[in-house]
Amino acid sequence: MPRSIPALPGLIRYTRWDQVPAGLHTKTQLGRMDPPLKPGADPVGQVLYHGNSYAPLYDVATAVPKRRVSPAQRAVLDRARTLQYECRRCGTAGTEPLGRGRYCDRCRDAMTMWEQHDQAQTLARELVADPAAVLLVVDVAPDSLPGAQGVAVVSVRDRQVLYAAEAGEHGTPERGAVVDRLDSLLAGRRVVEEPNFMGPHRRFPQALLRLPTSDPVVPGRDPLHPWAAPHSEENPSLSRIWAGWYGWTERPSYTRPCVPWEWGGDIPMPWTRSLDLAADGLSMAGVLHRIADGTEPVWERAAWTLDGHGAERGKVSA
Repeated sequence: MPRSIPALPGLIRYTRWDQVPAGLHTKTQLGRMDPPLKPGADPVGQVLYHGNSYAPLYDVATAVPKRRVSPAQRAVLDRARTLQYECRRCGTAGTEPLGRGRYCDRCRDAMTMWEQHDQAQTLARELVADPAAVLLVVDVAPDSLPGAQGVAVVSVRDRQVLYAAEAGEHGTPERGAVVDRLDSLLAGRRVVEEPNFMGPHRRFPQALLRLPTSDPVVPGRDPLHPWAAPHSEENPSLSRIWAGWYGWTERPSYTRPCVPWEWGGDIPMPWTRSLDLAADGLSMAGVLHRIADGTEPVWERAAWTLDGHGAERGKVSA
């Protein structure tokens, strides 16, 4: 709505409503008459209102009956008003208009989760198709089990071990040689990190570069060792991909899938966690292949599976 409506040229202007002669009415006033009318000719005057706008005035003698809404049209309008309260996905009717998209909260949550599930598969397919994509598995925690400190690099597409070695202690030539090898081997590759918070101890690539007691590494891409960038889009973690696919949430109202804090019960760990880092990398590569193929299980209570309607786009009612 414009802030003001300028006067029409060539028409008489009235600055107050009591100056308007009888028989002259605005379009709104004509429509409120019984029976409703509409202008049948050009305006013959205009009146100032709201201090800065002019409304055209029409002669009631030239007005014509306003076309009435037919029963069929009325039914269509009533149906349109009713649909404002009905979810187009599940058909549930609410007490308030649903607004744009016409989805109830439950269906909107399910569709959000489905989108993340679909994005996880898209990312897994990209990684499986990329000959340069690799899984990086490390274990350098000081409290690791005997013989567990090491590093392994596994090709995602071919599921082959490209590199496996003991990591050595921080600050030693052995550790430096491992870091140099990773710099060379992982240059220009898409690196998938192993989850860093599961199992009996932590595993995270950036631990190769710093002492366990030093300050946390600032998130972001390391210009010298980009393969060790924590929580980055360049180096996604397997847990993030799998969580989006599996669809587990801590509470029904959550729309962000996550990895269970404690494995067990009905949610077994989908990849191995052992002292053999290369075998664990191969197991994780298998998870990516199953997600890409669509054969990796999803949570039976995932939001988009609860009502059986699915959440794919293009499969909703009008």
